[in-house]
This record gives sequence, structure tokens and C-alpha cells, in this order.
Amino acid sequence: MDESGASGLPRTGGGDSGPTSERNVPPRLPARQDGDAPVRDEGDAAAGQGVDPGVREDEDLPVRDEAQPVDTEADPAHQAAPTADTERSGQGDAAPTATGTPSAAAKPDAQQHTAEIRALTQHTTGTEGKGKPGGDQDKKAPGGGLLMGRILGVPIYVAPSWFLVAALITWVFGGQLDRVLPELGAARYLVSLFFAVAFYASVLVHELAHTVAALRFKLPVRKIQLQFFGGVSEIEKESETPGREFVLAFVGPLLSLVLAGVFYAGMQAVEPGTVPGVLVAGLMISNLIVAAFNLLPGLPLDGGRMLRAVVWKITGKPMSGTVAAAWVGRALAVSVLIGLPLLTQTGVLGAEATDSVGMDTVTDALLAAILAAIIWTGAGNSLRMARLRERLPELRARKLTRRAVPVESSTPLSEALRRANDAGARALVVVDGHGDPISLVREAAIAGVPEHRRPWVAVSGLAQDLTEGMKVSAELSGEELLDTLRATPATEYLVVEETGEIYGVLSTSDVERAFVKAMDRSG
Repeated sequence: MDESGASGLPRTGGGDSGPTSERNVPPRLPARQDGDAPVRDEGDAAAGQGVDPGVREDEDLPVRDEAQPVDTEADPAHQAAPTADTERSGQGDAAPTATGTPSAAAKPDAQQHTAEIRALTQHTTGTEGKGKPGGDQDKKAPGGGLLMGRILGVPIYVAPSWFLVAALITWVFGGQLDRVLPELGAARYLVSLFFAVAFYASVLVHELAHTVAALRFKLPVRKIQLQFFGGVSEIEKESETPGREFVLAFVGPLLSLVLAGVFYAGMQAVEPGTVPGVLVAGLMISNLIVAAFNLLPGLPLDGGRMLRAVVWKITGKPMSGTVAAAWVGRALAVSVLIGLPLLTQTGVLGAEATDSVGMDTVTDALLAAILAAIIWTGAGNSLRMARLRERLPELRARKLTRRAVPVESSTPLSEALRRANDAGARALVVVDGHGDPISLVREAAIAGVPEHRRPWVAVSGLAQDLTEGMKVSAELSGEELLDTLRATPATEYLVVEETGEIYGVLSTSDVERAFVKAMDRSG
């Protein structure tokens, strides 16, 4: 959308008439123009960044309250249109659901959802789409991290923070090995590094359990990421039933318990007090801790999602389950903050009890504070995103669609803009001799044409060819609308009635602002 009127299409006065946000938008420009269409440059997610001196304030026209079908007879004579310039579109992702081990630090928040919606207006080289577990992406994850490979088509990333925790585990476990196996000397750190890698391999198995279950339920998985306090599987959709939600959450801790059992059996085959014996015992205990921690009944942990599923099943309302699990998660965060240092200091967790405050006590308190912050923040984010999902139905294609006027391909840009001004429209749809739409004129491309050249520039040179995926129903709303836009990423879409009649044009920038406004109200 041209936020400054730089395209030369008429700007409108008045306020916001749809569920959109005015953040970073001049107050004159409403986020919704019923029946209007954006005309944006290819690859430009924020068209119309400069004001065209050729656009006069007195050309502003009011907007209709209700978008109406485009009258193709408004053009006197339609001529066959030449092939318009094409534009490659990239992929945007929907807001993911994160299922993590042992922390849920990567649970998505509202800011991440904003970034996901913004991705709809950006052009990339990816092929990832709806229902696809992964696609061709850069070596770095969208949120940072190195791509280590793919399993079941899902990309596996390692966050930079993982290297920090790997070094920490190597140092701490190395100190323990020095007491158990002093003869190792400096080699104990190599053994400790192997333990750190093996432990996170176990975490990866935990996350793969979530991923396999999600794919089994036909829920697309965007990525798996290993990070400081564990891992996270980013699942793009919510489960449709509480039963599936329960299974999806439970399989992770279940696999961790299975791994603990496998390592326990392995302890019987190795000699205690040896390097293999210490490693196997450490991995057994670590997986038990991962399973137990994730089974705690509070969001954003797996146990919290299981509690959410149970309450959802009982009440029939997913939101009730989220509220209950989120508040239990916040109570859990306070318990961890206070209880973990006390348990360690009193020796309940196996350490020697002490009445003094030393470095170990400070370390335990710091660890407890970090874990508590992660749980508290994750619980709050889960609650906010649930409220946001309740508002997603407000994203209605019919409500966000802009008015458009049809023009033939050979129409000079200046004439096309005059017709748009006269009709109070802010979009141009190129039609063929039969009045059928064949392309959309890009708004930012218009802004790039100086006013004195517009009489000699045909609209066909500024248009993007329509593909079948760029035609969306006026009846779409909520997640169904977002899924449709994600399946065929573009900057604008032709909105049609069920009869195939043109209704107008939908801009992803308008969808983005409506999404942001919904987030503001759900915060």
C-alpha cells in the first residue's frame, strides 16, 4: 500500500474503518478502503515511501462503506492485453506454535507473529509453503542459528546460545569427572564435550517426537532449533482437537523417558567408574530430568500443553485451557525461583547441605531466576497468543479489500489514474478485451514513474501477471485467509466473489496492519 499517496492513486480522508492499526501510518490514510486495491512494486514490502509531487490533496475522494463489484463497463473499449511483466514471490510463514524442551524459550510472542505476517510481503527464494515441512532457505535461521541439516524435510538449526551452554556443560561436567576419574587429566574436557553433544542429541530426539506427531496430524513444522536451555519445534498450526493436543505434547517427554530407560539398560552392560559408565549414567539422569521438567503442568512446558488439552476437553473451550495452564505456569515460575535454591541448599537434590552462601548458592539462584523468567514469559506469551487467535476472525478479506477500477493494457498511466480518482479507487486491474482480469498494476511501480512521463507509460509495463493462487475469495477470514496468502506469497491479491465477479484487491500490508491492531487489543 502507498502510505503517503506516492503512487498517484487517490488518498482518502477519514479514519480507520476496519480492524487495522495506524502504527507508522499517517493518520489521513485509513488502513481499510473497502473495494480498493494496492498496486505494489515487486519485491517491495513497503511501497510508496516517498511522496509524489504530482499528487494533490484536492484529489482525495471519500471511500465507500461497502466495496462493490468492479464495473468492467466503465472502460469504453477493452483491447487484448500483451503479457505483463512477471514477478517472483517468496514465502512467508504463519505464526508458529512452539513445543520445547526443557525450557520453552522459543515460544513465539506477538513480535514474532508480526514478523511472520511481514514475511507475507517479502520476496525470498524459499519454496516452503502450506503443508510443507520445510523448504530451501539460507544457512541461517530467520531468528538466528546455523542450519545443520534436515530430518523428514524439517530444517534443524543450532542457535548461537547452544555453543555457550555446550562450553558450560563441558566445564561443569569436566570438574565432576576430575573427582570421579582423576587419571583422565586434561582429556576429561574432551569426554565432557562428547557428553554435551550426546545430551543435545537426546534433546533433538525429544523434539523429533513432537515433529513426527505434528506431521502425522498434518500440522506443518517450520523448523527445529536447539538453543541454550533445550530445543523447540515450531509448529505452524494449533491442534484441532484436545486429544491431538495432548498427544502432541506428551510424545516429547515420553521419548525422553524411553531414552532414560535405554541408557539405564546400557548401564548394566558397562563397568561403573569407567568413562563409558560415567557417560551412560549421566545421559540417563539428564533425560530423566528433561522428561520430569517438561511434564510440569504449566505453560509453556509440555505438561502445560497437556493440562490445556485436559481443560479444553472438559470445558469444550480451548481458551479456558490456555488460561488455566498459563496461570499454573506463572505459579510454577515463582515456585522455581524460590524453591530450586532452597532445595539445593538443604541437600534435597543430592548436593551437600550448607548454611553458608558460596559461589554454588549464587549459581543455583541465578539458574533458578533464568528458568523462572523463561517459564513466566512463555506462559504470558501463550496466553496472549491464545487471545490473539480469538481475534483472528476479524481479519476478513471482504472488509480489508480495496476498491479497484479495470483498465485495458494499453491505457496510459495518467489516464488510468484519472479514472481511479474519479471512481474513488486506489487500485488498477488490467483486463483483456472480454473484461477478464489478467494482471494487477503495482502501486510502488506507479510511484517510480515521474508525473511528466505518465501519459507515455502504459499500465501493462507496471503490472504483475495474475496467477490462480493470487485470486482469493471475498468470504475468507482468519487463519484460513492467512493460510491462503501464505500458500501463494505476493504483495496483492485479486478478491473475487463466489460467482467469479471481481470484488477488489487485497494488500498484504493492510492484512499486516489489521493483524498488528488485533495484537494490540489482545495484549
